[in-house]
Amino acid sequence: MILLINPPVTKPCEPPGGLVQIAGALEEAGVSFRVWDASLEGLFYLIQWAVIDDKDDTWARRALSHRFSHLTSFRDFDLYKNLARYRRAVSDLTRILKVGAQRKGVKVGLADYRDPSCLPISTTDLLRAAEHPEITPFYPFYLTRLIDILEEKEPRLVGISLNFLSQAVNSFALAGLLRKLIPSARLVLGGSLVTTWSSRLKGNNPFQGLIDDLVAGPGEGPLLSMVGKEGSKEATHLTLQGFPLSYYLSPLPVLPIALSRGCYYRQCRFCPERSEGHVYRALNGQDMEKRIMSLLKKYPSSFIHLLDTALSPHHLKEMVKLSPPVKWYAFARITEEIADVDFTRALKKSGCLMLKLGVESGSQKVLDSLEKGISLSTVSRTLFALKEAGIATYVYLLFGTPEEGESEARETMHFVLEHADAISYLNASIFNLPVGSRPDLKCQPFYPGDLSLYEDFAHPLGWHRRKVRLFLSQEFKSAKPIGNILLRTPPVFTSNHAPFFGYASDDALDQK
Repeated sequence: MILLINPPVTKPCEPPGGLVQIAGALEEAGVSFRVWDASLEGLFYLIQWAVIDDKDDTWARRALSHRFSHLTSFRDFDLYKNLARYRRAVSDLTRILKVGAQRKGVKVGLADYRDPSCLPISTTDLLRAAEHPEITPFYPFYLTRLIDILEEKEPRLVGISLNFLSQAVNSFALAGLLRKLIPSARLVLGGSLVTTWSSRLKGNNPFQGLIDDLVAGPGEGPLLSMVGKEGSKEATHLTLQGFPLSYYLSPLPVLPIALSRGCYYRQCRFCPERSEGHVYRALNGQDMEKRIMSLLKKYPSSFIHLLDTALSPHHLKEMVKLSPPVKWYAFARITEEIADVDFTRALKKSGCLMLKLGVESGSQKVLDSLEKGISLSTVSRTLFALKEAGIATYVYLLFGTPEEGESEARETMHFVLEHADAISYLNASIFNLPVGSRPDLKCQPFYPGDLSLYEDFAHPLGWHRRKVRLFLSQEFKSAKPIGNILLRTPPVFTSNHAPFFGYASDDALDQK
């Protein structure tokens, strides 16, 4: 039996897509497996057993009294009709985790985990977390839950899926505990963060003795090989067997489905798909329909989250043809297809509620330097075409890139102001330079960690991070149209919950 683990902390709103795909491959090959979403269960454990010692902390004590009603409310569309009530539910649960689950400076959130004494980018610190798993507030939960799982059936192989830095410390704390409880089991560490690390480690395993295998890229093939199974390296179907669908914090079961691996464009500068040499592989129309409809037969009252790095124009057209009987959202590149209002109307009829768009900048100079391959005129037509069709837009902006100065940042601000009516939600972030990507710049580490993904740099135009932060806080976000967009952008759950606000106001709440 294989035990698949999603360690804390990830957003507790839908099943982890990578494990859904791996579980599908194992099921297809006839391999026995069990899924443990330790992040979802662990967060609920901390919320349930939180204790507020400070009698003067009225906010935390009030939040504690409403914790269970808040958790339930996320599974009801009524919450997404009232943004103020939604924000209160998120902030109350965040407060409970911050105050009630704090231990020696550790901060836990609904989508975050920080321990200033144990960096997720330090091999030494991660191995220390494995040796002393009691440093995490999740430790009592791990111990109790693992004993229950192991008493039922002891796995011969354990796969831990590590995708985000917020999972790193707890991944290793779990690995250390597993090594003590079942020393003969094979421990495998995979996921997108491990893939990024592996490209720098060049085949080395700095965690030897704890972690038996580091898996870079898709995990289906390697796991099947480890248990002596042949067959396809990718599942032709997906499974949600073992995932506690009714417990995730969403009003409908969310089906995370990928139609491709990698990115079909792969030209953007600083993109990991390009730097790590990922090969693009995509399902054809027939297999795509099979993957989607096989899940919908089991879960007809659901919602689709397409996980692709960027849904290609071909797959967008296939979604129009398929028009699944549920609603869906995805990330898409800005192209001429979605700048055409007739096509966006067809997308809307197919069930598309929202598209996530990497606009990055309102300066053509910056877009060209990033090798985005898009023009601002196409961006403009795309935003208005989607607005006309009634499809929400979740726009991503990136400030502080090496070629952006203050004047270019202001161009971006003006572009957003001009298109504010066509932007539903907004994510404005500060650029992080991937380690080793710009040898022409003077760089220095952000943190003293050997696994760091990013580094600080002396900006060639003097547009340093501090100046960017001041610009964003004092000018960009304070402009009323932009502030209004940010105010309606869901906190913490961000794009994962944004479509439900559109769903809740989209005619009736009935499925198509």
